[in-house]
Amino acid sequence: MKKKIVLIRHGKTKGNEEKRYIGKNTDEELSDKGRSEISDKEKALRDLVSGEAVIYSSPLKRALQTASQIFYDKDICVIDELTEMDFGRFEGKNYEELKDDPAYMKWVNEGGREDFPDGETMDELTKRSMIGLHKVISGTGYESVIFCHGGNIMAIMSKLTGKQFFDFHVDNICGYILEAQTDDERILDLSYCSIDDRIYT
Repeated sequence: MKKKIVLIRHGKTKGNEEKRYIGKNTDEELSDKGRSEISDKEKALRDLVSGEAVIYSSPLKRALQTASQIFYDKDICVIDELTEMDFGRFEGKNYEELKDDPAYMKWVNEGGREDFPDGETMDELTKRSMIGLHKVISGTGYESVIFCHGGNIMAIMSKLTGKQFFDFHVDNICGYILEAQTDDERILDLSYCSIDDRIYT
């Protein structure tokens, strides 16, 4: 069965603007700037799918509010597994606040591949993100839109493609369009492009 799945990172929050590690334990709302940026792209994002698309979201406010602003006329299905990474001791802080923490500098020097102290592992994030994706795959309809977080998108795309996690970093309200052949349980064949490539080219 063919499926079209659009992965979209939520709009900006105050913590995003301050370059903080805003994870699953920080339930921030969209900032004014975030809402304004969504408004600028709202029509283009809606036009990526038909009116029959099913809309999914992380349970966190910033994702739900992004979904509701763009697809204001549709019901939103919440998937608990699609929350952001638990950043542990780094949660809510930015580089300036962490630069004197040896554990943080070790994490930076290792290219962000170490586990977060007192937080979640990359494997844990990837496993639950893929559970969330499989819930979408097994759902009804050809088209789906998922509003989630940068960590989920990087985890899903790296798992599906075999490429590196940070190869799939995206800005707010950016993401990927997947065209997949599935058997309702897993993806058998995949092609993808970035949302910006589809909108602006």
